[in-house]
Order: sequence, then C-alpha cells, then structure tokens
Amino acid sequence: MKSREIVNKFLEYFEKKGHERVKSYSLIPADTTVLFTTAGMQQFIPYLSGEVNPPNKRLCSIQKCIRTSDISEVGDESHLTFFEMLGNWSFGDYFKEDSIKYAIDFLENELNLDKSKLAITIFGGEKGLPKDKESESLWIEEGISKKNIYEFNMKDNFWGPVGASGPCGPCSEIHYDVKGKSCGNKCGPNCECGRYLEIWNLVFMEYNKTKEGIYKLLPTKSIDTGMGLERLTLILQNKKSIFEIDSFQDIIEEIEELSGKSYKNNERSFRIILDHIKASVFLISDGVLPSKEDRGYILRRLIRSSMRHSSNLELGKDGINKLVEKIILEYNQDYSDLKKNKDRILKIINEEKIKFEKTLTHGLKIFEELIYKNQEKIPTKEVFKLYDTFGFPFELTKELAKERGFKIDEKEFYTLLEKHKEISKKGMVKKFGGHGLILDTGELKAATQEELEKVTKLHTATHLLHQALRKVLGKHVKQMGSDITSDRLRFDFSHPKKMNLEQLERVENEVNNVINQDLPVISKETTYDSAIKEKALAFFKGKYPEKVRVYYVGNYSKEVCGGPHVKRTGELTKFKILKERSSSAGIRRIRAVLE
Repeated sequence: MKSREIVNKFLEYFEKKGHERVKSYSLIPADTTVLFTTAGMQQFIPYLSGEVNPPNKRLCSIQKCIRTSDISEVGDESHLTFFEMLGNWSFGDYFKEDSIKYAIDFLENELNLDKSKLAITIFGGEKGLPKDKESESLWIEEGISKKNIYEFNMKDNFWGPVGASGPCGPCSEIHYDVKGKSCGNKCGPNCECGRYLEIWNLVFMEYNKTKEGIYKLLPTKSIDTGMGLERLTLILQNKKSIFEIDSFQDIIEEIEELSGKSYKNNERSFRIILDHIKASVFLISDGVLPSKEDRGYILRRLIRSSMRHSSNLELGKDGINKLVEKIILEYNQDYSDLKKNKDRILKIINEEKIKFEKTLTHGLKIFEELIYKNQEKIPTKEVFKLYDTFGFPFELTKELAKERGFKIDEKEFYTLLEKHKEISKKGMVKKFGGHGLILDTGELKAATQEELEKVTKLHTATHLLHQALRKVLGKHVKQMGSDITSDRLRFDFSHPKKMNLEQLERVENEVNNVINQDLPVISKETTYDSAIKEKALAFFKGKYPEKVRVYYVGNYSKEVCGGPHVKRTGELTKFKILKERSSSAGIRRIRAVLE
C-alpha cells in the first residue's frame, strides 16, 4: 500500500464514522509562542479550549508538520524535519471508548496489522492527576493482553499543551513490534533498543493547564489523535528505514540520477538533501522567507545545509530545482498550493543559492585558516566572528568542525550571542527613546530609524484595523495574533468564515476614513482592571502586568498596548488590504500595507 493510498484510506474511514475532512493547516501557526505547526491539533486549539464552536464535532485531516528539535540529527535512519500527521478529533462528542475502538478497528481490519504485535502505553498518574484506569480496561476489552499494556509518567504519556498553557490531557500510545525480539526482561515501548515503534497517539483532552501550572478540568472533553504517516508506511511496506518508503524513493532515485552517485554510499547527504529541500518547499509555499531570525532563520539553515550537501554530491547547477519540481509533483495531490506557488518557491531558493555561494566561498576559506592555526579546538570568539561578521551559519561551522575532528564550545557561543543581542537592544533603546524594548518580541521587527518609523505606523494601523473589523463583522472579532515588519502587517482575528469583497472594501474604507480624519493618538497608564472596566480592548489575558498603558485613537478606539504609535492618524497615508485567508480553524488572517 503506497503512502497516498494510506492517507485516502484513513480519511475515508473516518468520514464513514461521521468525521468531516478538513484541509491541512498552515505551517505558520496563529499561536505566536511557537515557530511552526508541529501537530495536527494546533489549528483546533480554539475548539478544544471552547473559545470557538467547531463546524462539526467530528473532524479528520492529514497535516503537514515541521519540528526543529532534532534538525541536527537528520541524516540517520529515522529523524525528519518535515513529516505528515494523520489525525481524527472529537469536540465534546465521543471520548475514550469510541476513540480506542476506532483505532483498533482501523489498524486491524483496514490495514490488516497483527493485533498481537501491538503494545499500548497509558498514563500512570503524576502531579496529583490519577492513573488512566479507564483506558487500560478499554484496551483489554478490545483484545489487547494486559501484559502488552505499559504505564508511563507525564513525560511519555501526557500530551500538551502546545505553549505554556492550554488544553492537554493523558494519552495512550500505540506501538508496533517491528523487531519481534526482546533485548531483555524490561524491554517494551520506549526502550532504546528500538524493538517497538510508536505509530498512533490518542490524546484525551480533559484538562486546561493555566499559566500558573494548575490543571483544571475542561468544560467539555475532547479527543485529539495523531499518527505519523511515514512511520505507518514504514511498517506497512516492511522497510527498515523511513527513507526507504515509496514517497521518498522517487526523490532518492532523482538524486542518484542527477549526481551519478549511489544512495547506499552517500546515505547521510541524500537524506539531508531530501528532508531539507522538502521542508523548504513547504515553508516557502506557506509564506516563510529566508532571514536572520525566527522562522526565516530555520528556512535559511535548511536551504543552505541542503546546498552544501548538494555541492558535495555534485548535483549540478539545476539539481535542486529539479528536486523541487519532483517534490511538488509527489505532494500536490494533498497540497495543491505547492503547484500554485512553484515559481515563487524556485525564485526564493535560487536567490538564496546565489547569496550562499558567496558566503560559503568566503566562509570556507576563513574556516580552513582557523583549522590551520588551531589544534583540536577552535576559539569561540573566532567562531562567533565567522557567524556575526561574515554571515557563516553556526550550524555549518559546527558540522564542519565535527567532520574534521575539531571541538567547538556551543554553550560559550550562545552566551556570546545573547550578550551581543543585549548590547544591540540597549543601543536601540537609547537611540529610540524606549521603543527599542519591543523590537525583538517577534511581533514587531525593525533595525534602523527608517524601519522603526514604518513599523510604528503599521502597528498603529493594526488598532484601526481591529476596530474596523469589529464594526463591520461584529463584536465577536478578537485579535488572535499579529506580526509586523517594516514592509507589512499581518493580523489574525477570530471569525468563522471567509470575508467577502464587500466586507473587505468596507473595512479598508473604514480605516482610511479614520486616517483622513487625522485623529490624535494619546495614551495613559492605568491598572489592567481599570482598563477593562473602561471597555478597552485586551485579548491576551495573562500577558499583561498589573499596570498597563491604554492607547486612544480619538473616540474611535481604545486598546491596551505597549506601543509604539504615531501621534496622529494622518501620518499613516493610505491603508491597503492585500489578502484575507484562513489562518486556522475559526481564525482569519489579513495582510495589509500602507501605500
């Protein structure tokens, strides 16, 4: 069974069970506390927490995911940066019993897996939360032997929340015996010998973790499951490595043809190129651009790492472009945006290639000089200079040093990096009278005086946009996140459906009308409670200190905020909405500029 067949079989099974199939969520999540979408449930957090009503109490999807925690491990048998997650959800509908029944039925009767090879893990209880006895009983009722059910603590069998707080709960993991041989008496799921491979995680969402670390029962219980497509395919195709499954083989064969080299003799480079280019294709398609920070930094790192290994394999001038086209062809069935964005993906990767070739040539020369001058260890200040002055990626320096048998003090490097950031921030605060304090929060991005002025105008524009959306669409609209650079603003807000052209035009005209009125923008300091009583908008409860600043735009809007803002709305010129689309379930996203 090929991987895309498995996807179809899974989604069709759950559609028959009353689940609505939904599209994959963007890799750029609405939650600004996390860089990427790492699980299928992230787009459903508003449903799980009860903030937004779902379109259907039962949903299923195939979700593209990015995880960067093991990025340096990619190249071995199993680690990936980009992967796909199958999942089914219940929001206040069925709970543990049906979730477990569906899982066993699908694995045994749809995929023909041997039930005797399944091993189940359950939550054994911790931090005042009880052992999940109910799940244990239900698994036994479904024919799982008690000796194949294992208890684990919070680290292994309690899922979430995604950020510092939010929906979470005990989970029950399904593992498959891929080796059929024990390494000893205590061998079982999570054993380092790798006998068992986890394939499906059933999460029983019944708690909400507060910012204070308290677990409170959610008003309604929900189900969140995730099954790694690549792992499941590995088992069904009886492969030893994830990189041997069908969806990877076509790309590996393409690399062999382009390079004239065999996968068997160059496994690590083949795997890194395959994974990193694939991740880059999906990230660019979802709007990420290479940069020096956050998501852009990860993308740049992925592209540059794949380019270095492509150079080692001598893929040729157009090698990466051909791999991009192959990846788009392989995945376009489930992710149609890839084909639409093909030209942009190729353009961005080629631009980054040109930049990196210059950096690589110069950086490698300096690196070789450092190797020649030092023995066993490269001084951290030299490593930092290579990174900060010449733009040579630290991860690449680390990788090259490891290959040559040299040591690098990673901890000392990051200490120098933090000191450098602190010095830069203090310089910005002094230069811009305090506004620099907010420039590295992830919401606002500026470096020069000119950029700061542009960011300040766009930030003020988000206040006008927020109020305009509430006037046109209704009071249910709440800010769910924003991201502002010197070029544009991105604003996420709660709204159940796509805005039509008339609504977008009304919002745009509303904002421009306020700009044309040249209203004063003033602020005052008060307590958070007083601001709320005064009906100032504030939708990030728990993120505000006791004393807050409220910004008033004439009599048009008032909102709790940390700044910076213009003095009058007339400074903003013309407001233009570029795009409105879905950000996640129940959340829309607007991109806009000031012309």
